[in-house]
Amino acid sequence: METISTIGVCGAGTMGSGIAQLCAQKGIHTVLFDVNETVLQNSRSNIWKNLETLQQKGKISKDACMAIKNQLHFTHELTDCKAPVIIEAIIEQKESKANLFNQLISINNHQTIFASNTSSISINALAASITQPQRLAGLHFFNPATIMQLVEVIKGEQTAPEVITKLVALSQQLGKTPVLCNDAPGFIVNRVARPYYLEALRLVEQGLATVEQVDAIMEASGFKMGPFKLMDLIGIDINYSVSCIVWEALGKPTRLMPSTLQQQKVEVKQLGKKSGIGFYFYQ
Repeated sequence: METISTIGVCGAGTMGSGIAQLCAQKGIHTVLFDVNETVLQNSRSNIWKNLETLQQKGKISKDACMAIKNQLHFTHELTDCKAPVIIEAIIEQKESKANLFNQLISINNHQTIFASNTSSISINALAASITQPQRLAGLHFFNPATIMQLVEVIKGEQTAPEVITKLVALSQQLGKTPVLCNDAPGFIVNRVARPYYLEALRLVEQGLATVEQVDAIMEASGFKMGPFKLMDLIGIDINYSVSCIVWEALGKPTRLMPSTLQQQKVEVKQLGKKSGIGFYFYQ
C-alpha cells in the first residue's frame, strides 16, 4: 500500500505534539495546527528540546535532527491543514471535535481520512455530527506517542473499510502496533484500565494505603509505572474525564464510579506533570 507523505495534526498539546514529532521522525511532512499561538510556540520548543536530547544521546545525528525539524510546519491557520490523513488531538469534547472535522471536511478533498485521537468519546456519536461519517475513524495513540507502541484503530458503524485499512497501514508506517476494535465505551485499553486507576484511588480515599505505597507495590509487581504516576503523566483531568465518560456510557455502574479524590484534584487544577503538581510534585 502507498505510504503517507503528508499528515495534518490538529491540536498542539501533549498528545498532538507527540504525534507530530513521531510523524516527522518517520520522514512524513507534518502540519501541526493550533488556534493558540502560545500553545504552538510551546509545542515547537518542547519538540525541539526532545530532538536535541535524542541528538545528545547519540540516538539521531545532527543532520537527522535538522531533517526532522524541517518536516514540521507549525500553523494557526486551519486552511493550512490539507493532507491525505488528518489526526485530531484537541480537547475531549464532542461538539468541539465535530465542529473542527466539519471545517476540515470543507477544505479537503473527498479522499482525505479523518482520525480522532479521542481516548473515550464515541466514534459513532462523533460521526453522527459530521457531514462525511464514512471518512472518520478513531486512531488512539498513547502518551508519550513517540515511545508507546500500541495504537487503537477504532471502527465506527459508518466507517468505510478502506479507511481502516489505510489507518492500520499508517500505524505500521509509524512503527506502531495497531489493534483494531469496534467503537465501544473506553474502546479496549481505557475500558480495561479503569479498575487499575479506580481501585488505587479508593485505597487512598479509604486510608488503606498512601499514593507512594500503591505505586511502589504495583511497580514491584511488574508494572512499569504505578497508577498515580501514570495519572500524573496522562493528566489527571484527562483521566478523570475518561472515567466519567465510560461510567456514564455503561449506565453508571457502582464499580466504575469516578473518584471524588480525582475530582478534587481537577477542581483545584492539580493536574499532574503539566501543572507542576498532581499526586506528586514536579519542578
